[in-house]
Amino acid sequence: MHRTAYLFLLFTTLLWGGNSVAGKLAVDHISPMTLVFLRWVLAVLIMLPIGWRTLREDWPVVRQHWLLLGGLGACGFTFFNAIFYTALNYTTAINVSIEQAAIPIVIILANFVLFRLRVNRVQIAGVVLTIIGVALTASHGDLRQLLKLDLNFGDAIMLIAVLCYSFYSVGLRLKPAIRWQSLMLALSIAALVTSLPFFLWEVAAGKVIVPDARGWAIAFYTAIGASVVSQIFYIRGNELIGANRAGLFINLVPIFGTLLSVLIVGETFQLYQGLALVLVLGGISLAEYSGRKLAI
Repeated sequence: MHRTAYLFLLFTTLLWGGNSVAGKLAVDHISPMTLVFLRWVLAVLIMLPIGWRTLREDWPVVRQHWLLLGGLGACGFTFFNAIFYTALNYTTAINVSIEQAAIPIVIILANFVLFRLRVNRVQIAGVVLTIIGVALTASHGDLRQLLKLDLNFGDAIMLIAVLCYSFYSVGLRLKPAIRWQSLMLALSIAALVTSLPFFLWEVAAGKVIVPDARGWAIAFYTAIGASVVSQIFYIRGNELIGANRAGLFINLVPIFGTLLSVLIVGETFQLYQGLALVLVLGGISLAEYSGRKLAI
């Protein structure tokens, strides 16, 4: 069971790493809030033929839990991405990567406060190792750069994004017993509805960049890969091993993002990137070995 979860979560973080590359390629080809809105328009269109029948059959349960499902879709799908893109306008990619590494910690704390789920010292050591790996990636191999970080408005709102995705991950524990097609379609519709105000704000502010061919290609990738497929796999990974253990895989996102930048954008591979990958995978392995023993 856990091996299946690992495959789901590794593929999820690989797709999310590709999303960060897509974000780089999107500059001047599609504006951020337009991208957020279009990815969920496309995601809903993709999920409708897949999940419409099951959603109708599961509708009594969905209607009973609509507030929870709406909150999950808004927090995990819309608010996180909208705040993430906005934060990058005010702070650096280094800051954002380091702050995003706090998600597994917040998940662990929230699970303890809400559900009294405990972790042991070996799991904590694994979390620390993954954070060091993320820090090494974000600082381009020079951890001394972290001492020069200048916190600002972008960092403050990025912390809100961290809370959004953490509570989404923890909240998946409470999702109703409906089929994955119904769940994904309901969450996607919630994301579409809650992303509309951000898009309208961008239109009113005159900041819309109408997507060109590359912009549309990026929108389709974020809809299919970074939204539908990855979220289905992340939800399934959470079901199999729990949010504490699944959340730790999120720290692979900046690592995969960096490696994909080497392959796709043509950036140079550096030794620190390989070391960071070893640290993050080592930390996940350490935490997972201990987490499996704790779950038995």
